[in-house]
Amino acid sequence: MSRPDYDVAIVGGGVVGAALAALLVRQARIDPQRVLLVERELEDGGTIAPPAADAPFDLRVWALSQASRNVLHAAGAYDLLDSARLQPYEAMRVWHEGSAAQSRDALRFEAAAVGAVDLGVIVENRAVQAALMSACIAVGVLPQRDALVSLTQSDAAVQLQLQSRQCTAALLIGADGAASRVRQLAGITSTERSYGQQAIVANLQCELPHQQTAWQVFLDTGPLALLPLPGNHCSLVWSMVDAQVQQLLDLSADEFSAALTRASGGVLGRLQLTGARAHFPLRRLSAQRYVAGRCVLVGDAAHVIHPLAGQGVNQGLLDAAALCEALAQRPPQEDVGALRLLRRYERGRRSGNAVVGGLMDALDHLLSRPPDMAGRLAREGMGMVARSALLRQWFARQAMGTAGETPAAARGVFS
Repeated sequence: MSRPDYDVAIVGGGVVGAALAALLVRQARIDPQRVLLVERELEDGGTIAPPAADAPFDLRVWALSQASRNVLHAAGAYDLLDSARLQPYEAMRVWHEGSAAQSRDALRFEAAAVGAVDLGVIVENRAVQAALMSACIAVGVLPQRDALVSLTQSDAAVQLQLQSRQCTAALLIGADGAASRVRQLAGITSTERSYGQQAIVANLQCELPHQQTAWQVFLDTGPLALLPLPGNHCSLVWSMVDAQVQQLLDLSADEFSAALTRASGGVLGRLQLTGARAHFPLRRLSAQRYVAGRCVLVGDAAHVIHPLAGQGVNQGLLDAAALCEALAQRPPQEDVGALRLLRRYERGRRSGNAVVGGLMDALDHLLSRPPDMAGRLAREGMGMVARSALLRQWFARQAMGTAGETPAAARGVFS
C-alpha cells in the first residue's frame, strides 16, 4: 500500500487538539506537512482571532494549572497570550455554606506554602485557542476548516471522508469534544450520566478585591465558584440543580446579582452582573477505551468531569502531552500508529483520568447535599484537612498538576 497522505490527522482544533498538533512537531519529530488539523469552527483565513484588548471577558475561562502552562510553553503558545488579560491566582479558599469563608474549617491553599509563585492562572478559552492556532501555523501546521463525515480503518491507515475531500492518515486522533464523531465512528462506547445540575456562567464586578484568590462555596444545590479576573472582576461558575436553574435565569440582572451575593456569603461584597448569562448541562462521560485500531481519543472525547475544580482542560492537556511523549519515544522507523505506543498512552492516562474524575464526583456528592449524617461527616473531614498543613500542601500540588508522574512537557522539560 502507498504511504498515507498524513502521519497524523487530528479532528478538533480546540485547546487540546491544537496543543497536540504543535507538540507533535516540536517534540515528536513529525514533519508539519504530515500533520492535518481539522476544525469546523475556524474563521476566514483558517485561524481564530484572539479577544481584542478592550473586549469584555469571555464567559468561558480556564483555570490553567502550572502543568498546563508548561504544556502551552512546550507548544510555543503561552508567550503569545496577552498578559493584560491573564489573572494568576495565589490562593484558593473552599468552604461549605454551613460555615464561613474565614472560619477555621474553611480550606485555604496557598502557593507560598508549596514554594510556588502562584497556583495557576485564569485565562479565556478563546485566547488560548487563538494562541495555539498561531503556534501551529508558526511551526508549519496549517489548520483546515472541515468536518469528519466517515472513516474506514485498515491495518495500514485510516481513510477519512471529510466534507470537502478524502484523505488517509497513519493515525487519527479524536480531539472533538464530548460529542466526539471520531469516538462514534471508531466504535468506542462510553458511559454517561447526568449530574442533575447545570452550570450558569457569567462575568461579575466585585465590590471587594478578589485578593488573587479563587473562591468556592459548596451549597446544597451545587458548588459556586468565583474565579478572579484582571481588575476587580470575577468569572462565575454556579452549578445549580436542574429544577432551580430556570428560576435563576428568569431573574432580572439586579435580582440575580442579589441572589448571587447572598449565595456567596458576601465574601467579595456585592456582586454585579456585567453582561449576559449562559448555562449548560453537567454530565460525566468516560470512554470505555481510548484506542481502537489506529484511532485514539484525547480530552473531552475521552472523559468529561464535573467543573467544580476546573480540572477538565488540565486533564486534556496532560493527555496531549502524554500522547506526544509516547510517540516521541518511538524508534525513527516505527509507524506512528503502532499499537504499543497508543497502548502506553492509554494505560497511563485512562487510570489517571479515572482517579481525578472519581475525586470530583466524590466531592460533589458529599459536599453538595443536605446536612444529613454523610454530609456532616464530609464537612468534618473538610475541617480536618483545613487544620493539616501537610494535607493542604498535598491538595495544592494536585491543583497545580505537579503531583505524581506527569509527562516531561508538563514538568517543564522541553526537548
